[in-house]
Amino acid sequence: MQTLLREISGLRTALERLAGPPPALNDWEAADCFVWAPARRHLQPVPRPNRVELKLIRGVDHVRDILTDNTVRFAKGLPANNVLLWGARGMGKSSLVKAVHADTARETGIALKLVEVHREDIATLPTLMEILKVAPAPVIVFCDDLSFDHDDTSYKSLKAALDGGVEGRPDNVILYATSNRRHLLPRDMMENEQSTAINPSEAVEEKVSLSDRFGLWLGFYKCSQNEYLDMIDSYTEHFGLTGDRATIHAEALEWATTRGSRSGRVAWQFIQDLAGRQGNALAK
Repeated sequence: MQTLLREISGLRTALERLAGPPPALNDWEAADCFVWAPARRHLQPVPRPNRVELKLIRGVDHVRDILTDNTVRFAKGLPANNVLLWGARGMGKSSLVKAVHADTARETGIALKLVEVHREDIATLPTLMEILKVAPAPVIVFCDDLSFDHDDTSYKSLKAALDGGVEGRPDNVILYATSNRRHLLPRDMMENEQSTAINPSEAVEEKVSLSDRFGLWLGFYKCSQNEYLDMIDSYTEHFGLTGDRATIHAEALEWATTRGSRSGRVAWQFIQDLAGRQGNALAK
């Protein structure tokens, strides 16, 4: 009898290991921002999100206004579109999403939530949607630096989450994604599909249709020198950095030249260097 009980206990332990850890309880009141952890079906709260004030994001006024308007309408329960923010690196695509989320929640008083999904977890979006459709608040699902490589089929899960499937996207969920390219799959991948398919045009349509499921495409382009210096001035004033304006401009331009580009990211990196030299902790 004891031998049988030990065997049953061992079998139970083995089954528990195969089943994995139990799903975690998701506390929507714990934070405004979360990171999706699919292994435990858990939304990990982020008490102090890494983001900047919306007023500090310069050089993208037009797309900022469009994204803000779309987000406010969604938060209020009105029709809104999924958004793809694409274009030049370092121009504040992901920063803008996080800043608009915070600004919208503050200005409307609505408990708008942001859930970040890592690129490698895209295939688990259907599972996430099951959890989010019963969320007590509107939710922005955010995928940063999104793109797909050869032989990667997880884009099909994203297509289903955007508009596909029998149920469709839950009314309280919207998807925002950033990418350096407008079409999320490599061009040579699409061309390869075209050359091997029985009907080449159908293969290309299958790939391009992923981007088409984002109702809004917001393009980000390299900034001009004046826009770059405007970013520098904005950060300098906001954080109380000191120094002659002309000297700071000269140093900022030299900093950009050594990196071969001007962008919001390069401006922020210069400000961090300048603040460090001045002993300024850049308290947000």
